[in-house]
Amino acid sequence: MMNVPTQAAITVGGGVGINIGNGGGGDDGGGVWFGGGININNNPTPSGPSVSKLNNAYTALQAWKSAITDDPLGVLKTWNGSDVCSYKGVFCSVDSSNEPFVVAIDLNHGNLQGTLVKELSFLTDITIFHLNSNRFSGTVPDTFNDLSSLQELDLSGNYFSGSFPMVTLYIPNLVYLDLRFNNFSGTIPEDLFYKRLDAIFLNNNQFEGELPSNIGNSPASVINLANNKFIGNIPASFGFMRSKLKEILFLNNQLTGCIPQSVGLFSEMQVFDVSHNSLMGHLPDTMSCMSDIEVLNLAHNELSGVLPDIVCSLRSLMNLTVAYNFFSGFGQECSKSFYRDVGFDFSLNCIPGRDMQRPQPQCNVIPGSGLSCLRIPSPQPLVCGALFENLNPNVTPSSSPSP
Repeated sequence: MMNVPTQAAITVGGGVGINIGNGGGGDDGGGVWFGGGININNNPTPSGPSVSKLNNAYTALQAWKSAITDDPLGVLKTWNGSDVCSYKGVFCSVDSSNEPFVVAIDLNHGNLQGTLVKELSFLTDITIFHLNSNRFSGTVPDTFNDLSSLQELDLSGNYFSGSFPMVTLYIPNLVYLDLRFNNFSGTIPEDLFYKRLDAIFLNNNQFEGELPSNIGNSPASVINLANNKFIGNIPASFGFMRSKLKEILFLNNQLTGCIPQSVGLFSEMQVFDVSHNSLMGHLPDTMSCMSDIEVLNLAHNELSGVLPDIVCSLRSLMNLTVAYNFFSGFGQECSKSFYRDVGFDFSLNCIPGRDMQRPQPQCNVIPGSGLSCLRIPSPQPLVCGALFENLNPNVTPSSSPSP
């Protein structure tokens, strides 16, 4: 479910990396990375500019080592001496002059405890920095904006805290940002969705407040905001990414209001999960334009009306979950879902004659029944290719509230 950037590292045998694309950094860094605990360069004796690079790397890594307070797996036992390319988890490449420099750090699942240090900014040629599943805490140093070559930053599965690390917005070449499963809190900045990121993972933190109205400006293909404390509506501009976005996860927040009509602009969307919120109203008919959707999870909301056949007949649909809502029925195409081998969970709704529905008293008063979800005029019958011309986020009829 993750779109991996093209310059990710593939580690081989735990010690040698093969870089897809350029070698990283400002230099034209060849294709092979070495290091990660295996010194295959036979104690090179670099000269010229790389001496400074490796000396800076040694200073940075030793400063960081001193800030790591627990290493139960002995990851840092190799972090001795000036040959940083032999340190476990540290990978090097060579530039066009055949001089080595640190290009990646991968300490995933190291169970290390400690903090990040400002001296890590000396690693100006590093392209990948992965710390998934450790016990690091504190904040991200402001000096990280000096990591001008960094493309992937994975701090997931740690104990980082404080507000959103604004310094990540100033790392110029960052395309992959993973902050999930930490203790970050507060609001998320609008500038996040102006940055040229391909993947944004903020799920399982303590972020709160309303979703920035410019979320539709993001060029990302994956955005995960699940399991936080976001409130308010899904912005009307949400669909105007046009339409690189393939996965969006809003589940388990406190979102209210309608699913915006502009969702139909996501013709390449594959996963759309807004479950476990408090969304209300009817589904927008523009959902019929989500031709690539595979997983559509609307469960545990307060949605109502008839589940339209145009949703159940989406050609790529593999799983449709509408359980724990207030839908009053569905048509023949939805009934055929079982024969198309589509997972279809419609339990705990208000559908007459169906098993496993809500008790009738719960269906007497439909939540949000007076809510008028915005319906922007579109061609009838609906022509998906014409949606963008007809859906304008600035068109708001005076008789209807914004979604």
